[in-house]
Amino acid sequence: MLWDIDDTLFDYSGTDRAAALRHFEAEGLLRRFPTPEGALERWRELMEFHYARYLTGELTFTEQRRERARAFLLEAGAAPPGEAADDGPPRPLTDAEADAWFERYGAHRRVESGLFPDVLPALAALSPGYRHGLLSNSDAEHQEGTLRSLGIRDRFEVLLCSSQLGHAKPAPEAFLAACEALGLPPGSVAYVGDRPDVDAAAADAAGLHGIWLDRAAALPPPPGVRRITGLTALPDLLRTLPAGR
Repeated sequence: MLWDIDDTLFDYSGTDRAAALRHFEAEGLLRRFPTPEGALERWRELMEFHYARYLTGELTFTEQRRERARAFLLEAGAAPPGEAADDGPPRPLTDAEADAWFERYGAHRRVESGLFPDVLPALAALSPGYRHGLLSNSDAEHQEGTLRSLGIRDRFEVLLCSSQLGHAKPAPEAFLAACEALGLPPGSVAYVGDRPDVDAAAADAAGLHGIWLDRAAALPPPPGVRRITGLTALPDLLRTLPAGR
């Protein structure tokens, strides 16, 4: 078994929303947007834009965080923390200021647990019958910290991230490297993730058994994509898969 992390095991979107609202309020930023939802939407857009730059290698993991913080404050028209607003346009945050700003956001994030309630029962139901690994489009050090804070790092034999692989999902090289790390052929490995394209379909294309974890269950699955709406359904689905291709 290979697993995605964010929004599969860890409720990234939910914890981000709660932490961002508290952080923006504490920083005096919410009043600079028409609505809190507007502020959250722009924060999410900036995350997706700059994170995509990180995945292509244009930015490092730390740099994409800095760019998100800079862009958000500039669009809010806010002066850097500790500076009084003046008549001129606000200047961009320095690296140190952006790091400090993001760390304050991270402190709000750490208040949230974020482990989906069906994760531990699913892991228990699949152990010891299955071996487990992780493949994430992220930074290995960052995800190590996340998994340890959730108390589940020791449930997984390997953790591979795009930062160390030089390949990001949906590239087949990312999935194949994870299979190699487990010492298993792709046809003997299932991959579970929250994206039908980047996770399930891409894993299938690489020769694995891709499974889309669609917790929202809002739309029918694309043709040919295996879907579950919660991890309680995973053991039964796995029993229907051939052992190899």
